[in-house]
Formats: sequence, structure tokens, C-alpha cells
Amino acid sequence: MRPFLKPSLFSRPVRRLSVVSRQGRVLRAGMGSLALCTLTGLAAAGAAGANAAEQSAAAAMPSASGAAVAQRDAGPLEWMMRAHQPASAAAVQGAPAVAHAATTASSRHRAASSSAPASGTGAAAGAEPPGVPAREAAALYAQHCASCHGATRMGAMGPALLPESLERLRHGTIVQTIRDGRPATQMQAYGRTLTEAQIRGIARWLQQAPEQAPRWTEADMRASHHTFVQPDYGPVAPVFRADPRNLFVVVEAGDHHVSILDGDTFTPLTRFASHYALHGGPKFSPDGRFVYFGSRDGWVSQYDLYRLQKVAEIRVGINTRNVAVSDDGKWVMAGNTLPNTLVLLDAHGLAPVRTYPVVDRQGHPSRVSAVYDAAPRKSFVVALKDAPELWEISCDPHAEPLYKGLVHDYRLKEAMPTPAYLEPRVIPLDVVLDDFYFDPDYRYVMGASRAGKGEVISLLSGAKVADLPLRGMPHLGSGITFRHDGHLYMASTNLQTSSVTVIDMGTWKVVKDIPLPGPGFFLRSHEDTPYMWADSMMSPTARDTLSIIDKRTLQVVRELRLRPGKTNAHVEFTRDGRYALVSIMENPGELVVVDARTLREVKSLPMSKPIGKYNVFNKVTRSEGTSH
Repeated sequence: MRPFLKPSLFSRPVRRLSVVSRQGRVLRAGMGSLALCTLTGLAAAGAAGANAAEQSAAAAMPSASGAAVAQRDAGPLEWMMRAHQPASAAAVQGAPAVAHAATTASSRHRAASSSAPASGTGAAAGAEPPGVPAREAAALYAQHCASCHGATRMGAMGPALLPESLERLRHGTIVQTIRDGRPATQMQAYGRTLTEAQIRGIARWLQQAPEQAPRWTEADMRASHHTFVQPDYGPVAPVFRADPRNLFVVVEAGDHHVSILDGDTFTPLTRFASHYALHGGPKFSPDGRFVYFGSRDGWVSQYDLYRLQKVAEIRVGINTRNVAVSDDGKWVMAGNTLPNTLVLLDAHGLAPVRTYPVVDRQGHPSRVSAVYDAAPRKSFVVALKDAPELWEISCDPHAEPLYKGLVHDYRLKEAMPTPAYLEPRVIPLDVVLDDFYFDPDYRYVMGASRAGKGEVISLLSGAKVADLPLRGMPHLGSGITFRHDGHLYMASTNLQTSSVTVIDMGTWKVVKDIPLPGPGFFLRSHEDTPYMWADSMMSPTARDTLSIIDKRTLQVVRELRLRPGKTNAHVEFTRDGRYALVSIMENPGELVVVDARTLREVKSLPMSKPIGKYNVFNKVTRSEGTSH
């Protein structure tokens, strides 16, 4: 899942006034302009049932008053794809905000430097007024911005401001943010402090690569690592009476919190502060006891659902795509877009174990598109964003060895074998995959680019077995499977076209494009319901509409508008499929409980922009109606 909070570009929630990094790096630049980062208060995030240690840790987390607020004037597609990286409370309290160890700059980083227009010049003749020269813009940044965003632009109390993190934003949006600020955040308006030329100069300078390429080393990871408790990993009883397999983990982006919800009574058990812009959906240990979060700003967190307390956290990069948990619960893999790395963590406490440089066969670095676990194969599967490659990393100590390069017959031992345990197996592709989906047996990968080109890859042979005739921007990562009349189908929404695409997984042919009132992002179902639910949240006019589709007829049988004019999205079912929970993605927002049989509303819970909710049972059992 992608984040659905519209991030405050140059902001972060309120923190304690402690901005000293390790290695003696004190972010002094621009402290005379401390109004940018004025801390207005603290709020403890401890909720009922949390112990004293958790409450103490939560006190350093973001307050609701400092949360970023989504703006009505931006369409969902624009803000959904943004990636900004504010530092966490741990970084503010002593972990390094930036790292200076030498690594190879990415090709994207070099490209950004060469392709970005020079400061002081318009993008085209008469397109916009010129800004101040780059040298003056850099000085203005040091004076007004560095105290929050770091002297090297890699984040401190505010997010990193690098071409890689700003690439989804238009130049005008950055200019507007500097000029007008962001409501309810620490990002103040500089329209009366700086001239228009100064603002435009800073904006264009931020879109150019800094002299020092972004880096994050294992030493930086270890310095950021923090353990809150040492849990007993043996059998323990939950501290509550609710069914631990029917809990919902609800991500509230409005004020950067997570709520744990009893799925039988729909009452909250606890609520705690999270890191900024959780992304990719939380992932669970196989027994459902622990949940792991990855945030856009590079932080991975471990939370004990039985004890309702945070276990550990670590910053694995500057910009993280998502995380995955191995089938045996031993490992967590985090995929980064900045720097270009995969990071393997011990699932019991998140200590770093290994860092994989993400480099293609030609030696070019690449961002990570997505990483998921393939449980039946005891492996992680990774798609590269800048190279036509799929990686599989086995978590099985007894995995068959790898034979790299050209081999006539590996069974004849013609080449030197490489142990496959925790080693990448590279599968070449015809296209670069932005996202992908597995068949239920995890034998095949269905992948697609944002340009609509897709293909099916056999994980057994490593070869393409079919092309997928997809169009628009398919969102396969939010796809579902279902069975009807002896056929296995896969269905996916589309970020550009107003339809749900249904594919026969026996023939790999599109059997139908079901029309929707607008482009959608999420599709959900359950094995015990005849319906699948699709939103149209990418539409400026139909974002309040849920389409109920009969899986037997592939027809829309009803449209729901639970809150007309507001974004209705991301459906998740209870363990038994009886109730569907719908997010009203507003701030303030709601979580609406709907009877999945009668389609009638039965309850509503106030929430702060609930962007997603995840049922423990459906996730750990890999329900056919939920995404991986």
C-alpha cells in the first residue's frame, strides 16, 4: 500500500527541542531563524492499556497538533505518490540525522543534477520569473531551512529535501509551499520574509542534486537503533480479552498514529504515535503477535500486539519503500529508494544483519519498487524500479545453490555453485516492474509497469510465460484473487482508467474490464462474501463512491456513498467476512463498519484520516480477498 496522507512538504510533527546529532554534528545553521522549527508542545501517545514504559516512549513521538493536514486543492494521485522523509523522534534525541560515509551516487542522482534547470533561469522563455542564483539560494537555505532539514538536506526534524524525494512535486508546488507554508505544521510561510525571486531560487536549488550524494551506512543504522523492551518470544497470553487474530491495525495519517481495534466489538484497545508517512502496509509475524511498520522517512518499527507496546525501531535509509517479513518470522527485509539498498534485519529486535547494494547486472544502481515475502518458497521477492530485473532472496538454509552466469545444465555441476541462503537470484525481465502480485501458490509473479506493460514470470524457471494486456496504470499490489466456476481469477484496480481488470490466471487473459465511476486504488474481498469492493478514490468527482461488484457475474450491483463528498476508500473485512470496514480518508475522518450482507452501516468510529486498516487473521492466512 502506498501512503495516503498528503505530506507536508517541509514539515514534521512537533518534537522535543533537542537537535544534536551524534559524531559531534550539531545542526547550527540557521538557528537564528528558529521560528521555522518552533516547538509548540508535547503530547504523550500512551493509550489505555499501554504500560508505563510505552507511555514514556510515546511522549517523544509526534503530537496531534503538529500533524500534517491534507489539502483539498490537491488531487489524490498527486499527494499519494509523494515521498518525504522527516527524521524520527529518535533522530532528534540523538541518532544521526545525516551520514557522510562514502558510497556510489546513484544514476538518478547524477541525472537530476544534469537535467534540472539552472537556478536563476526559467524552464522556458516567459514560463516563469527567474530566481536568485544558486549560491545565494544555498545561503538562504542555510539561514532559514537547515536547522530543520539538515545542513546537507538529508533531514533532521524536517524531511530530506533531495531530488529523489521531491521528484513527484512540480516546481510550482515547492514554490507555493515555501511562500505559503503548511497549515497545522511547523512549516511557516516565508512570503513576507523572502522575495519571490529568493523563493523561486531556493525551490529550483532544492531540485538539483547536492554536492554530496545521499548516503546511509550500517554505522548510521546501528546508531539509530533503539530497543524499548526485551519481550519474551515464547508463548504468552495477550493483555486483553479480544480475539488476537481478529484485531485491526489502523493507520491514521492525519496525526501520525496507529490504533489497535477489537474486530468483534469495534472498540479501540490502544492508540500510539507512529513515524511519519507509514507506507507499504504493516506486515505481521506468522503467529500474528508482532507487527512491523515501514515509513517513508526510513524507519522500521516493531510492535508487540499481545503486550500493546513498542519493541524496537531503526532507521534503515533516507527513503524506504516497504518492508516484508519472512515465512518463519526470523527476518525483516526493508527496500529503500534512497539509498539504493535492501536491508536485512533480525525480526527479534530489528538489529541490522546485512545490507545489499541494489545494482543491476550492468553495475547501475537502482531504487527498489517493492519487496514481498513468498512464504511457500521461503524467500523474499524484490522488483527493481530502475532496471528490468526481479530478485529472489531465499531464507531457507537448505535452498538449492545458485549457478550464476550461463550454464548448460546445472545438474551436471558444470559451474561453481553459490550458496543460495540469503543470496540474490537475479531474474532478467523485459520490462521494469513498478509493482507485482503472486498467484496463490507463489509459483508465478504478475508484474506491471506504470505504462501498462505487464508480464507473468515463473519463479520456478525464471522465464516469462505470458504477456499481460494491461492498460493505464494498473495497481497490482492491491489486487485480489477469487474462484468461480472452477476458474481462478485475479482482479486489479487502475490508477488512470475507470475500471477493474479481471484476469483468468489459467490462461493469463483479460476476461473483463468492469467500468467504475472513476479510477480507483483499492480492491478488497473475502472468501466468505460474493462481492468485491472497489473504490474510485483517484477520481476528483467520484472519490466518495464504492462499487460493489458481484464476483459471479462481474457486474456492479450497487454503489455506496457512505459519506457523500468525502473520500470513501480502503475496505477490509473482519476475520469471518461478516463486516466490511471503510475508511473515510479525511481529517477529521471516520472508520465506518458496514454489514457485508445487507450493505447497511452499523457503526462509525472517529479517526484522524484513517488511510488503511489491516486484519491480523486475513493477513497471516493470506486471505484471497486481501493484498499481500
